[in-house]
Amino acid sequence: MGCDGGTIPRRDELVRVKKKPEAKDKDAELAFRWRCCTISQEILQKPIVVCHLGKLYSKMSLIEALLDRNSLPESCKHIKSLKDVKDLKLTENPEFMKDEGKKDGSLDHRAAPYVCPVLGLEMSGKFRFVAVWSCGCVFSERALKEIGTKNCHKCTKPFEDDDVVVINGTDEDLELMKNRMNIRRQKNKKNKEKKIKVEDTNEGMSSEPTTSKGVKRHSNLIKNEDSSKKCKSSAEPSTLSKIGNVVSVGTVTKAEELRKMKSDYSVAKDKQASSVYKSLFTSHQSEKDQGRAHWVTYNPFYN
Repeated sequence: MGCDGGTIPRRDELVRVKKKPEAKDKDAELAFRWRCCTISQEILQKPIVVCHLGKLYSKMSLIEALLDRNSLPESCKHIKSLKDVKDLKLTENPEFMKDEGKKDGSLDHRAAPYVCPVLGLEMSGKFRFVAVWSCGCVFSERALKEIGTKNCHKCTKPFEDDDVVVINGTDEDLELMKNRMNIRRQKNKKNKEKKIKVEDTNEGMSSEPTTSKGVKRHSNLIKNEDSSKKCKSSAEPSTLSKIGNVVSVGTVTKAEELRKMKSDYSVAKDKQASSVYKSLFTSHQSEKDQGRAHWVTYNPFYN
């Protein structure tokens, strides 16, 4: 059975067949999830944050959405404040070329802007990436499994299994992330309660003198201070002595010091002083016989 011109028609040209649904472009979908903000659907801009469920956001667009609660989508209702997100420490890809100054047809979406700092894998969605909630470092899941340590591969800080957040994970990963989110929130509540208890105990200790125990403690402190003052006064008695026109108030001085403080004291007449020490002064006999200026004191009489 032929048509005009001797052509043979195909079956799909003669029989109506149900149209297949349009297949999604997986590469474009991955590029959107890993390079665009979940709220604004624009290209991610630093600082970049991640929520408990592993979704990426631009911090500025998230703050604007938090100010206007009605603009938050239902998938982001679990974010109540900035405490529910974590700033990410990403490693830039040196081979990534920015799209500034390029036309729409010349954009290259194959390269990823960030890579794993351990293995160098691109953060484009082809490889699974995780973030550590305690420090905010990001690396590939393969590096986490191969190295197998409980310290961050980038900043070497310790972390637990509950701190690992899978970025843009599957539906199974979302359920796991929800459980870990609840565990982290319970830990934060316990830490807050501990801090409140510590602050209350500190306040109670500071206000302790008002109670009966505090009064006893305060009286004991006063007794200790009085006894220490008495010990000091007995160990270092103050005296008042007058030597010539000089009045000295303080500790007891020795007899030699009192003798040197008199007005008629002279180094040349002091028998206890050595001849070398006496030669330093112009009153010494050897200095008077030299007939020249002294090397320590300036005496114009000998010039």
